[in-house]
Amino acid sequence: MKIFSVRGITQSGKTTTIENIIKELKKRRYSVGSVKDIHFEKFAIDQEGSNTHRHRMSGSELVTARGHYETDILFTKRQPIEEILRFYHHDFVVLEGVEDTNAPKIITAHDTKEIEERLDGTVFAISGRISNVLKEYKGIPVINAMQDIEKLVDLIEKKVYEKLPEFPAECCCACGYSCRELGIKILKGEAKREDCILSEGNIKLSINHQEISMVPFVQKILYNAIIGVVSELEGYHKGANIQIKVGER
Repeated sequence: MKIFSVRGITQSGKTTTIENIIKELKKRRYSVGSVKDIHFEKFAIDQEGSNTHRHRMSGSELVTARGHYETDILFTKRQPIEEILRFYHHDFVVLEGVEDTNAPKIITAHDTKEIEERLDGTVFAISGRISNVLKEYKGIPVINAMQDIEKLVDLIEKKVYEKLPEFPAECCCACGYSCRELGIKILKGEAKREDCILSEGNIKLSINHQEISMVPFVQKILYNAIIGVVSELEGYHKGANIQIKVGER
């Protein structure tokens, strides 16, 4: 799954840019999901007095509203983006206004001041209203999503990589960089997605069919524990493919 974020202030062309990106990705036969971050403190889909609101106020920790044409799952707290992305299994996921991620970013802006306020090493393109007057800014392409969406999506296909883990720097850095630093290196063409050594791990853990990222230290503990037990069993040989499924009754 490849994810990228589009960030910019209101009326900068952010949602229009995303609409055109999604349409073009779908045209190219990719599956696409999206996440919209809403920065209005009083925002709530679940309105006071509704039946689902009454469920929630009674103490239900997860409420689902199922209609004829949609299903809405209501959590009782703000979810981290990593938890939200566990629901997605798409080729691309577009994040609108999401800040708590190290994903590659597109900035939309009215002017260069707004670009500077959001510019960092994760930005690989600029769009929105400013694309009517600029074609490039500090080496970053400025592309009009209304007039040249094919070029913008070509760049997305080229630059956006399979999602990296988001471990704190002190937890991993086994590749020599933090997850954020590696992402920036990949965008600059100075590293590859395969440089994340978690891609090469010889042990993988899934919980309810969701793969769980593990830093090398945890991988090593789990690997050694399993091999230590299984190696005593008849039929084991070095290099054997081992599968273990655990379920609670």
